[in-house]
Amino acid sequence: MISREELEFLINLLDKYPLESINNIAKKENIIYAKLKKLFDKYYGPSKSVTVSASISIAKLGLMSYVAFLSVPRENIKPTIAKMYRNPFIPVAVPFFGFINGVSTVMYIPLEQRDKIDELLSRYSPNYEYYEAHAYPPRKVEFGKWEFSYDYALLLDILKRDARTPMKEIEEALGKKRPTIRYMINRLKELGILRGFMTVVNEEAYNRGFCGIARSLSKEFLDKFKEHEIMIGVIKPAGYLIEWYFSSEEDIYQKILEFSKYVDRFGIYYFDMFDFGIRGFSFSKAVKKDGKGYHSILDFD
Repeated sequence: MISREELEFLINLLDKYPLESINNIAKKENIIYAKLKKLFDKYYGPSKSVTVSASISIAKLGLMSYVAFLSVPRENIKPTIAKMYRNPFIPVAVPFFGFINGVSTVMYIPLEQRDKIDELLSRYSPNYEYYEAHAYPPRKVEFGKWEFSYDYALLLDILKRDARTPMKEIEEALGKKRPTIRYMINRLKELGILRGFMTVVNEEAYNRGFCGIARSLSKEFLDKFKEHEIMIGVIKPAGYLIEWYFSSEEDIYQKILEFSKYVDRFGIYYFDMFDFGIRGFSFSKAVKKDGKGYHSILDFD
């Protein structure tokens, strides 16, 4: 049973001390170690409610972010998502019902492969729409390219999945010693690729999501929801993608009433409809093993 109070308490601690040991957090916050350890055991981990993930600049690695909405008959949603998840360039594919009924996806596309997006999406549905997506507020984006050995792809996957992974486990996974791994991490930081760390709440805790597309953001909306866990993205050619995650135990109808007046189109994500979850981007599957760039987004079917 998930306790919202306990979960929010842990999230606040992880936001403050993303990589600190449980013992150090307990000392700094004057919390009994055994009590804090019990909380971590209950909620923390990739297969549990919350993790700490590396914040990675995919643009500096030559990737562009897109969101897509595909019309898929209800009976075909599960096999379509299974097929999409065979492609490492599609880290998110979830059931979606609203302005389009079917599947919503996130795609990370190598800069030089943007002309292949339509061919990729048409494999899953004849009816779709997609948008280039960036963080809010808008800022200039500088794109780089993949210029690293394959070991960096493995390291990025580990840090993205769980940035609190013990160094001993990273050493075993990469077959490298601690000083080399620290050098690799510091290099990623210096290049602006590894930007920091963030607390991620898994779909076990928030198994629904409101998605809205708006032509503009009103001051009323920004003021009203500034204390809520709202995610805002800038989409091109124009507009904003607004997401609000919550639990199926909450009143969805009330959420729609409260939120829909601020957007032009909306729908609901159903993260728990099937057992796929949100897989996340895999650098180790997207990058060629010789380290020389990315595979084609059309290589996976």
